[in-house]
Amino acid sequence: MVRIEGLAELKPVHQRQAAVLALWRWRAPIRAFELDAEWGVDQSVLESLFRLAAAPAGEQSDRAYRREIAELCLAPLFTSEVDPDPVQLFQLETISNLLTFGELLDKRGVDEVERMVEASAGLANYLDSLVEGSFYSHPSEEAHRQYLADTADRASEGYFASRHFAVETVCHGALGVLPDSTGLLDSSTGRELLALCEDFGEELVTTMQWLRMTGH
Repeated sequence: MVRIEGLAELKPVHQRQAAVLALWRWRAPIRAFELDAEWGVDQSVLESLFRLAAAPAGEQSDRAYRREIAELCLAPLFTSEVDPDPVQLFQLETISNLLTFGELLDKRGVDEVERMVEASAGLANYLDSLVEGSFYSHPSEEAHRQYLADTADRASEGYFASRHFAVETVCHGALGVLPDSTGLLDSSTGRELLALCEDFGEELVTTMQWLRMTGH
């Protein structure tokens, strides 16, 4: 269960930052794996969307984000049927969250933020289910088991769900002290939070590579 009840009490700019941090946890998997060529999605467009989301809130960055979304939506991906493998499903869900962030710019409500935070946690749960359903033992299985043993209050969850919750808790705890007028990339605290999400994302990548190698 994602602890998102406090989001509604945050300033809109901090709600936006919560959404960006939820996105950033899945940036590494987007960058680490090639996109299906038939999707026609330019990797540089996705990277631009990530960085624009983390830019200072304002009409200029919002307009630029909408332009990039409009270009992205011209890709064949959005008019064709897709049968993704597990890694591609993570990529597609992250692209969907980038689109949701674009909706957030227009609606300025907490609902889209909550959708993005919940979607991020849901992907972590899904990765746990893939690991648990594999015929092979995860190479870090013992370390994961020890991590869960050390976090007894989260022991009923899988490793990645628990790790996601830990990262999310740190991020949400810092939202109130983040500057209002700068983007996450422009403050030391914001960069630290993005780096925390990036580290989590790199751990996701390692497990996704293992899943592909073992032929899940």
